[in-house]
Amino acid sequence: MAELVDDFGAFQELAPDERAQPVDGPLGWPGYDAARARAAESTGERESVVCGVGHVGGRQAMLIAFEFGFLGGSLGERTGDRLVAAHEAARAARLPVVSLIATGGSRMQEGMRALVQLQRVAAESARTRAAGLPQLAVLRDPATGGGWATLGAGADVILACPGAQIGFAGSRVRPADADPVAYRAESQLATGHVDQIVPPERLPATLGAWLRLLSATGGPPAAPPEALRAPADGSPTGGEPPRGGWSAVERARAAERPRAGAYLDAHFEEYQEISGDRCGGVDPGMRCGFGLREGRTIAFAAQCGTATTPAGFRTAARLVRLADRLGIPVLTLVDTPGAANDADAERRGAGAAIADCFAAVAEARVPVTTLVVGEGGSGGALALCAPGDTWVTADSYFSVIAPELAAAILKRRPEEVRRTADELRLRPQDLVELGVARGVVPTHARGSQSP
Repeated sequence: MAELVDDFGAFQELAPDERAQPVDGPLGWPGYDAARARAAESTGERESVVCGVGHVGGRQAMLIAFEFGFLGGSLGERTGDRLVAAHEAARAARLPVVSLIATGGSRMQEGMRALVQLQRVAAESARTRAAGLPQLAVLRDPATGGGWATLGAGADVILACPGAQIGFAGSRVRPADADPVAYRAESQLATGHVDQIVPPERLPATLGAWLRLLSATGGPPAAPPEALRAPADGSPTGGEPPRGGWSAVERARAAERPRAGAYLDAHFEEYQEISGDRCGGVDPGMRCGFGLREGRTIAFAAQCGTATTPAGFRTAARLVRLADRLGIPVLTLVDTPGAANDADAERRGAGAAIADCFAAVAEARVPVTTLVVGEGGSGGALALCAPGDTWVTADSYFSVIAPELAAAILKRRPEEVRRTADELRLRPQDLVELGVARGVVPTHARGSQSP
């Protein structure tokens, strides 16, 4: 932990109030006291976790560090006492909690008295969550068992060291034919259970950035970012709303127009992204995270022009709920031809995921602002839209259904798609007139500054 803590912010360890234990622990496990004594001598610690207040990246936080050399970083009663005290102190001082996890699970020598510490830890984490304080986890090697399933997987933001073993099952208790790759950090990232993999040398800076972003909370609604650049020569875009419905569709589908990444890069001085739905899925076409804009943090959920999968909707809902709990306003960027509707999407719960995203936006107590930057394809786009605070760019459209699909449903010929687009009234100016959007955000030339 010493390599994480800033020199100017000396680490102040919480004084442990350790309960007395009977000889060889609650189970009278032969040799347990001797094993603890050897662990203390080899590590210089009296327990498997050290808790205290320190500065990371210039930000004060409650730090919980596991010492794997002390009985495999296992959790016992005294470990539970320290974790409870750390969360209580964090809430009293209004500090974020950062857990540096390296553990093999609950301590066998204390039996069920050790296992029930997971309930205590989960309860304290829930209280800290209800207090509106962020919790970050750093998964070292290994992060398994109850430590992963409480402090690790239950954190708001989860960072992992490259190659770290991560999983509920430790290496000695997995099925004999288990694929070891599934228990590595890289696999956990790919399946939506970890937000970022961070090399050790970058960990102080990355943690500092996250603490900085999650501390600059509150403030008025997020302003919709303006369009970022002039179109390439020959592009139909140019800042003026399109004249016809099909022209609006073509402009929204044009490869030259700005995409979500350009908006994020131009709008925020810095930002960090979360990844995955925590249910086994990742959608590369949904970018979610927190960015710093003029000294305050804004959460963002941005579609990237692809059909949004169930994992994408669940990730966006996760982002909105986290921002709401931390008191951070939300900006959503809408750009999708629609929700993914293939068989795999249905198997993965497309309807439930879209419903959950609608619910997260509807339930949010913080301001939510939406900018439609490209295609607004039906309910898959509307799920991210803020009722009453949705804006559109001149390079966008929004429709109850794509013109081609509308024509097919109405049994019209292909050459009637353009007329159908006009009748759908999907242009930016139509959306304002219909009361769906508050206004059209103009396109600015490349290099222009925000108003």
